[in-house]
Amino acid sequence: MNLDPTQLAALSAILRLGSFDAAASSLNVTPSAISQRLKALEEQVGAALVNRSQPCTPTPLGARLAKHAEDVALLEAAALGDIHRGGALPARLTLAVPADSIATWLLPALAALPDMLFDLRVDDQDTADDWLKRGAVSAAVTGHNRAVTGCDLHPLGALRYIATASPAFMQRYFATGVSAENLARAPMLTFTPKDQLQARWITAKTGRTLHPPSHQMPSTHAFVDAALEGLAWGMNPETLVRGHLDDGRLIALDPTLPMDVPLYWQTTRVMAPALAPLTTSILRAAKTQLRPSCDK
Repeated sequence: MNLDPTQLAALSAILRLGSFDAAASSLNVTPSAISQRLKALEEQVGAALVNRSQPCTPTPLGARLAKHAEDVALLEAAALGDIHRGGALPARLTLAVPADSIATWLLPALAALPDMLFDLRVDDQDTADDWLKRGAVSAAVTGHNRAVTGCDLHPLGALRYIATASPAFMQRYFATGVSAENLARAPMLTFTPKDQLQARWITAKTGRTLHPPSHQMPSTHAFVDAALEGLAWGMNPETLVRGHLDDGRLIALDPTLPMDVPLYWQTTRVMAPALAPLTTSILRAAKTQLRPSCDK
């Protein structure tokens, strides 16, 4: 089946921007033309590709075709040796990345490729590779050292976390020490239900599996702010809390027990040549911003 690139571009724009009008404006055509192109594509594949909601959302097949359109554009740009392609829309790349990587070390690597557009899907490092398994992204920062089938894997280093809390929180819950009994009752922070960092630290500290009360806080910087306000304790990237630890606004629950989380860059093998400049930038940034990893 040969798919019309203008129809694929219309689909991609609708889903990226959320409406037919916005897609038409971005492609410099009328909304009627966008509608006709999408209708023709849906007739060709024999299935609906877009849920006509506000904003528009993809059907499962629509998401796969939009990802295909993105890959084709990126491969064309790489083949021409010019990401920007002489005034055409910049190539767009969808990545799955952990929020803590965005907040600490990743953005300079992306900024090194100013003629590429990025669509970041935020997920925990332990589950970011699920996006690769579904074919929903072309690359991901993951926490697993085993490559997804059909992907290349590059070790990045480790992001160090420290269990931190405010002095008032420490006095309230840990005046007698950071024991299993005290950890079981002290409120902790979790990023999402997938977040296991706090649970892993508790086990490393106590040798036990505990289930403390927890606040769900899906924001890296809110994690730090919540700890500063005395709401709970949490695992925070060292680079974000080092100043607060130095000035006493935060205290490490156990200064001798940081947690180093190994990270890996995975790219789909078919896209790896086109992603080579980004991979180089990612590896360079990781080398300067992350700790060497002991993970093998």
